[in-house]
Amino acid sequence: MEVTKLEHACQIVTEGGARLVIDPGNLTRPVDVEGVVAVVVTHEHPDHVTPEQLAGILARNPDAVVLGPAGVATALADTGVPVDVVTDGDHRSVGPFELSFHGTRHNVIHASIPVIDNTGVLVNGRLFHPGDSYTVPGVPVEVLAAPVGAPWLKIAEAMDYVAAVAPRRAYPVHEATLSDVGYRMHTGRLRDMVEPDGEFVVLAPGDSLTV
Repeated sequence: MEVTKLEHACQIVTEGGARLVIDPGNLTRPVDVEGVVAVVVTHEHPDHVTPEQLAGILARNPDAVVLGPAGVATALADTGVPVDVVTDGDHRSVGPFELSFHGTRHNVIHASIPVIDNTGVLVNGRLFHPGDSYTVPGVPVEVLAAPVGAPWLKIAEAMDYVAAVAPRRAYPVHEATLSDVGYRMHTGRLRDMVEPDGEFVVLAPGDSLTV
């Protein structure tokens, strides 16, 4: 299995000839790939999903299913795209991908901003993408897509989160809110929490990692 990181939150997981797209939002290049069997959307914010991105993916992959929490289904209701609603504890099998879902709520941004649904996904028992949350899935995680920058993120809390999940490997995602200097600072702090017992890999957009 291979994961390719695109800009910000989007990842493409490939197993054989099948692909799983996670969080194709408006801070990511148009996702122009075939062989997509499923799209997982962790929550409804536009940096994680847009109708335009979904329309492009589904035009090339009309049989792909879209999965996400209830808030995603509500947000996409006007598009006519059916959403298989998932929440904490749910499991789905799509093509070669075994998906388990963890968590229910987005991290708090500010008391004035409503907290929305957010459900992270564990792919084939190995790769965990938490969306915008510090959800600890409660099972071993081989590879963690670790959020590194966001309006809701404090680096000390992100460090504690990575330590709590204790992945064998991790790579940073959700970086678009950071300057180059901030990105290097934050990835350095997360690296401290993974190494030397594990491996922390910084992937540029378009880079891939074998999982």
